[in-house]
Amino acid sequence: MTTFQAYQIHKDEDSYEASIRTLHVKDLKKSDVLIKVHYSSVNYKDGIVSQEGNPMVEQYPIIPGIDLAGEVVKSQDERFKKGDRVIATSYEIGVNHHGGFSEYASIPADWIVPLPEGLTLEESMIYGTAGFTAGLSIHRLEQNGLTSDQGPVLVTGASGGVGSMAVAMLAKRGYNVEASTGSSEHEEYLKRLGAEKVITREEVYDGTLKPIRSERWAAAVDPVGGEQLASLLSQLQYNGGAAVSGLTGGTEIPTQVYPFILRGISLIGIDSVQCPMETRKKVWHRLANDLKTKETFDDMKVVISLQEVPETLQQILAGQTRGRTIIKF
Repeated sequence: MTTFQAYQIHKDEDSYEASIRTLHVKDLKKSDVLIKVHYSSVNYKDGIVSQEGNPMVEQYPIIPGIDLAGEVVKSQDERFKKGDRVIATSYEIGVNHHGGFSEYASIPADWIVPLPEGLTLEESMIYGTAGFTAGLSIHRLEQNGLTSDQGPVLVTGASGGVGSMAVAMLAKRGYNVEASTGSSEHEEYLKRLGAEKVITREEVYDGTLKPIRSERWAAAVDPVGGEQLASLLSQLQYNGGAAVSGLTGGTEIPTQVYPFILRGISLIGIDSVQCPMETRKKVWHRLANDLKTKETFDDMKVVISLQEVPETLQQILAGQTRGRTIIKF
């Protein structure tokens, strides 16, 4: 019987405990494909899942980790065979299905993407859900008509996972990127990723909301939400669009109808969790090709061990991380 290490959270009426444990493959929920995990990554959502009293997890124990990449050990589905290199992100992984903070994972075949040619397993986790979300945001904005000659594109929360990836990808595609951050020490980092201009979050939202302001950006990638999103919507150019994927700035968007009916702007919701597999594969293909930003990976990534996961989860919740943190097994 194969034993392995995993970061697991236990909860009952009397206690809550998160620790690295030795488990057996039989402890995993049986699914179509057993994967030897080579890499995972740490996301803000993983931090939320690790908090006691979070509303996401329905049943304990749970192994967090919404991302994983590795090699198929055993498959009951004809789409995958032993030795295949694969990616699994989103769906219920790491929330209500044991996830990637583990040396082994058992995953439904319908949730698995074959590793695209042009990506290594490590590179796929430098992307992870954050990179996929950034790529999907750009994909949807371009479907909405965005081209690189229309003017600057704003990226909010630019030093975070989604933001960092979006800055690098947009720059790779030839866009003029303005990166907004609340941390001035990240300016050089963001410029290395490709930002033409780094601005403060106060330059996006100064504390005052107006129905409509001067046109400033052709589009925006926004993993923040809240009042900052309402403010940037009022500053989009005619026919501009904002792709929103996060809520760290709040769930309420106190905006008015004016920018929508006077400038024809679009607010595009980005869902990386239940994104259809056809679209998911297209975006991963783009991440391996025209959106690939390999030259920025070393600037973005921090590699940790499984033993460092508890501390990293606390850091990501406190906003003390930058770029992408990946776990190597």
